[in-house]
Amino acid sequence: MGINNAKHIIAEIDGTRCTIVETGASPERVAFLKQLLEFNNYEVREQQVTPQTPESEPSFTVGVTDVVFNPAFAIYDFSLKTPEGGFVTPGYWLQECIECNPSYWLRRQKPRK
Repeated sequence: MGINNAKHIIAEIDGTRCTIVETGASPERVAFLKQLLEFNNYEVREQQVTPQTPESEPSFTVGVTDVVFNPAFAIYDFSLKTPEGGFVTPGYWLQECIECNPSYWLRRQKPRK
Protein backbone atom coordinates (compact mmCIF):
# COMPACT_ATOMS: atom_id res chain seq x y z
CA MET A 1 0.00 0.00 0.00
CA GLY A 2 1.52 3.29 -1.02
CA ILE A 3 0.97 6.67 0.52
CA ASN A 4 -0.90 7.78 -2.59
CA ASN A 5 -3.68 5.38 -1.68
CA ALA A 6 -5.48 6.10 1.60
CA LYS A 7 -7.29 2.76 1.54
CA HIS A 8 -7.29 1.15 4.98
CA ILE A 9 -6.42 -2.55 4.72
CA ILE A 10 -6.63 -4.88 7.70
CA ALA A 11 -5.30 -8.44 7.64
CA GLU A 12 -3.93 -11.03 10.04
CA ILE A 13 -0.20 -11.40 10.48
CA ASP A 14 0.84 -14.26 12.75
CA GLY A 15 -2.68 -14.45 14.18
CA THR A 16 -2.89 -10.74 15.06
CA ARG A 17 -5.13 -8.27 13.27
CA CYS A 18 -2.96 -5.56 11.76
CA THR A 19 -3.20 -2.53 9.54
CA ILE A 20 -1.15 -3.31 6.45
CA VAL A 21 1.47 -0.64 5.95
CA GLU A 22 3.21 -2.09 2.90
CA THR A 23 3.17 -5.25 0.81
CA GLY A 24 5.94 -6.62 -1.36
CA ALA A 25 8.65 -4.95 0.72
CA SER A 26 12.32 -5.92 0.45
CA PRO A 27 14.26 -6.90 3.59
CA GLU A 28 15.99 -3.48 3.57
CA ARG A 29 12.63 -1.70 3.33
CA VAL A 30 11.24 -3.81 6.18
CA ALA A 31 14.19 -2.84 8.37
CA PHE A 32 13.64 0.87 7.59
CA LEU A 33 9.88 0.76 8.25
CA LYS A 34 10.27 -1.32 11.39
CA GLN A 35 12.85 1.08 12.84
CA LEU A 36 10.73 4.14 11.96
CA LEU A 37 7.41 2.77 13.21
CA GLU A 38 8.84 1.32 16.43
CA PHE A 39 10.45 4.70 17.11
CA ASN A 40 6.91 6.14 16.89
CA ASN A 41 5.65 3.53 19.42
CA TYR A 42 3.88 1.18 17.00
CA GLU A 43 4.14 -2.58 17.33
CA VAL A 44 5.31 -3.87 13.94
CA ARG A 45 4.54 -7.29 12.50
CA GLU A 46 6.05 -8.72 9.35
CA GLN A 47 5.27 -11.80 7.31
CA GLN A 48 7.26 -13.27 4.47
CA VAL A 49 5.31 -13.71 1.24
CA THR A 50 5.81 -17.02 -0.53
CA PRO A 51 7.95 -16.33 -3.64
CA GLN A 52 6.52 -17.21 -7.05
CA THR A 53 9.79 -18.77 -8.24
CA PRO A 54 12.59 -20.33 -6.20
CA GLU A 55 15.22 -17.86 -7.45
CA SER A 56 13.20 -14.69 -6.72
CA GLU A 57 14.09 -12.54 -3.70
CA PRO A 58 11.85 -12.78 -0.64
CA SER A 59 9.26 -10.08 -0.12
CA PHE A 60 7.39 -9.17 3.02
CA THR A 61 4.11 -7.74 4.22
CA VAL A 62 4.55 -5.16 6.98
CA GLY A 63 1.78 -4.22 9.38
CA VAL A 64 1.17 -2.53 12.71
CA THR A 65 -1.10 -3.82 15.44
CA ASP A 66 -2.90 -0.47 15.73
CA VAL A 67 -5.91 -1.13 13.46
CA VAL A 68 -6.83 2.56 13.16
CA PHE A 69 -3.38 3.56 11.87
CA ASN A 70 -3.30 4.80 8.29
CA PRO A 71 0.18 5.60 6.90
CA ALA A 72 -1.06 8.21 4.40
CA PHE A 73 -2.98 10.13 7.06
CA ALA A 74 -0.11 9.86 9.55
CA ILE A 75 2.40 11.29 7.06
CA TYR A 76 0.31 14.15 5.74
CA ASP A 77 -0.95 14.99 9.24
CA PHE A 78 2.67 15.12 10.51
CA SER A 79 1.92 12.49 13.17
CA LEU A 80 5.15 10.54 12.60
CA LYS A 81 8.57 11.76 13.73
CA THR A 82 11.99 10.80 12.42
CA PRO A 83 14.72 9.63 14.80
CA GLU A 84 16.54 12.87 13.93
CA GLY A 85 13.65 14.89 15.41
CA GLY A 86 11.88 16.12 12.27
CA PHE A 87 8.58 15.09 10.77
CA VAL A 88 8.22 12.22 8.32
CA THR A 89 7.55 13.63 4.86
CA PRO A 90 6.49 11.65 1.79
CA GLY A 91 10.08 11.79 0.52
CA TYR A 92 11.43 10.41 3.80
CA TRP A 93 8.79 7.65 3.89
CA LEU A 94 9.69 6.61 0.35
CA GLN A 95 13.41 6.79 1.24
CA GLU A 96 14.08 9.41 -1.42
CA CYS A 97 15.77 11.82 0.99
CA ILE A 98 17.04 11.92 4.55
CA GLU A 99 16.60 15.64 5.25
CA CYS A 100 13.56 16.45 3.16
CA ASN A 101 12.19 19.94 2.80
CA PRO A 102 8.87 19.86 4.67
CA SER A 103 7.41 22.25 2.08
CA TYR A 104 7.09 19.43 -0.43
CA TRP A 105 3.84 20.86 -1.78
CA LEU A 106 5.47 24.07 -3.01
CA ARG A 107 6.61 24.16 -6.59
CA ARG A 108 9.48 26.17 -7.88
CA GLN A 109 8.18 29.31 -9.48
CA LYS A 110 9.39 30.39 -12.89
CA PRO A 111 11.46 33.58 -12.84
CA ARG A 112 9.69 36.62 -14.20
CA LYS A 113 11.07 38.30 -17.27
